Amino acid sequence: MCKPTSLSLVALTVLLLAGVWVGPLEAQRRPPAPQPPKEAGLPDDFIQVLPRGRIASVDTPQFVPAAEAKIPGEAWIMGVVMDGQARAYSLNLLNRHEIVNDEIGGVKFAAVW
Repeated sequence: MCKPTSLSLVALTVLLLAGVWVGPLEAQRRPPAPQPPKEAGLPDDFIQVLPRGRIASVDTPQFVPAAEAKIPGEAWIMGVVMDGQARAYSLNLLNRHEIVNDEIGGVKFAAVW
């Protein structure tokens, strides 16, 4: 492994500084993102990013045995055990859907993240 030279450190410093200043200038050139219509009854200063009900829940989850799951070993999961039955929900999936509606032994529940 080679040692960094003072020239490469200067170049790296210049690039880092350029990123700090160019980023905000670039953001100022972009037009603001369009806002979705606000629901009735919300305060005037309330910014609604996504209207209610726009994130689709997972209503019919499909499960595979743990040995067949294609989830990295370091991935985070949420686990549920009811009546001796275990389920695992990928938090990567829940980050996009937020709710999984499921049922174990006739008991309906929602796994929410």
